[in-house]
Amino acid sequence: MLRNAIASATRPALQVRNATTLSAGFPKVTQRPPTKYGGVYTVTLIPGDGIGNEITDSVKEIFEYVNAPIEWEQYNVSGVSSAGEDLFKQAMESLRRNRVGLKGILFTPISQSGHISWNVAMRQQLDIYASVVLCKSLPGVPTRHNNVDFAIIRENTEGEYSGLEHQSYPGVVESLKVSTRAKAERISRFAFDFALKNNRKKVTCVHKANIMKLGDGLFLNTFRRVAEEYKSSGIEFNDMIVDNTSMQLVARPSQFDVMVMPNLYGAIVSNIGAALVGGPGVVPGCNVGTEYALFEPGCRHVAQDIMGTNKANPSAMILSATMMLRHLGLDNLANSIASATFDVINNGKVRTADMGGSATTSEFTSEVIKNIQ
Repeated sequence: MLRNAIASATRPALQVRNATTLSAGFPKVTQRPPTKYGGVYTVTLIPGDGIGNEITDSVKEIFEYVNAPIEWEQYNVSGVSSAGEDLFKQAMESLRRNRVGLKGILFTPISQSGHISWNVAMRQQLDIYASVVLCKSLPGVPTRHNNVDFAIIRENTEGEYSGLEHQSYPGVVESLKVSTRAKAERISRFAFDFALKNNRKKVTCVHKANIMKLGDGLFLNTFRRVAEEYKSSGIEFNDMIVDNTSMQLVARPSQFDVMVMPNLYGAIVSNIGAALVGGPGVVPGCNVGTEYALFEPGCRHVAQDIMGTNKANPSAMILSATMMLRHLGLDNLANSIASATFDVINNGKVRTADMGGSATTSEFTSEVIKNIQ
């Protein structure tokens, strides 16, 4: 069950597989002075746009019920316009200070006059280079496939998301995709370490090196070189072209275990993975680097169409918050909240619209609280 997919990163590889919420080698916080308000951990909270306020309110309500030792520094940043840039900078300073954050998804305008993605800016400025998205079938959410269980490791800071575009001639735009050996090696090692610490058996590199022979070729060749270093550990490895990967995911997802890929492919594959297990409302995620960790739903949807209707499924945000608790070393608290969330989902009595029910966000949250042991 997915509750095992948010277990501790420190379990030995010989145990029954428990997919971690963190990379191997990314240490938990073991000690931090109390905040001036009396809490144990100060965490930056950015609710985000769309349904962000509603689903982060669910987290705050649950944390208050269990008396979680968390003090929030909340910044209501919005990506709807560039007018909130000053608040965005304040939120970034908070993240640098606290080193841990929980966030919803910030809207990014499509128009050419719009500002850059603040979601991407956070990842680049803090160098939270690894996105981890966990896709696992849930008994309470019937889907076409009932044996989905894979982790998506996405390089977060370069590729097509480098933001380097210009119009070289009227009607001619050049967009630069930046690929470096150093970052390809870093994310590849992250993926193999993740597999080792979670008793995963195989790592698949997703690429388009048949066409982008230099850029994706560098990523693929670096992956293969790193893979050779892990051969003695028993971890299998292979690679697959991204378009074939998309087909294989919907046809036979059980063949995948850990998947590692450049930025853009990770965005696409994460959405396919979410659809396989019930949608963006049930897929947790996190972004981690050497110094900072930022937790957010794994499938990055603003869901403006249901904003303010109290219909959103808060599960992904709640589960992402339990991943954050584990990062902070609060495993028992994380386990009780995650178990209650899975119990509500799998019992099927209280379901939000995306799961085929009619329960509101508030009702789902209340049911989770009732199930906390």
